[in-house]
Amino acid sequence: MTRRFGLTFDYLCPFARIVHEHVVLALRSGADWDVSFVPYSLAQGHVEEGGTAVWDRTDPLSASGVRALASGLAVRDHDPERFLDVHAGLFAARHDEGADLRDPAVIDRVLVAAGVDAEAIAAHVASGGPLARLAEEHTRAVEERSVWGVPTFLASRAVFVRLLERPEGDAALAVSRIERVLDLIDGMPELHEFKQADLPY
Repeated sequence: MTRRFGLTFDYLCPFARIVHEHVVLALRSGADWDVSFVPYSLAQGHVEEGGTAVWDRTDPLSASGVRALASGLAVRDHDPERFLDVHAGLFAARHDEGADLRDPAVIDRVLVAAGVDAEAIAAHVASGGPLARLAEEHTRAVEERSVWGVPTFLASRAVFVRLLERPEGDAALAVSRIERVLDLIDGMPELHEFKQADLPY
């Protein structure tokens, strides 16, 4: 039976990168999952109560992470077959290369490498549609599921999860780890918090 869940992301977060790398690798290997990739803007998450929302500012795309999120959403919604490549590419640009995701040239390079029409995506982002989608989906996650960060799994419960190790190309390991996380979320509702104190790193 297909397993359905949502997963929040912002390309700025290294822990989101680790979890999404597991999920992308697992999906590419044929995992029977239906995953909704849900944007959550860390820039907006840090806005003080009563402050101007990131998407309501004069130049919202200059806010940290927002241009990349809008670009990822544009691909997710208009070129879904290439979304996983772009998704992984944006995480890699930030965390492998240390690239600045506010730079349109960085995003264009990722899009082109994934076979996406970078000019069309940039024009769509400039139209404001993906930014409106970001505002809508971020706000819904906060208001309906009490999301406050990334990566948060959205299943029977909304649960923030950090994995410390990348899958290193091992698809079976990626599937196993995510399945175990989902089993805890869906199968052990009495477990509210489980946080390791003596980190090995």
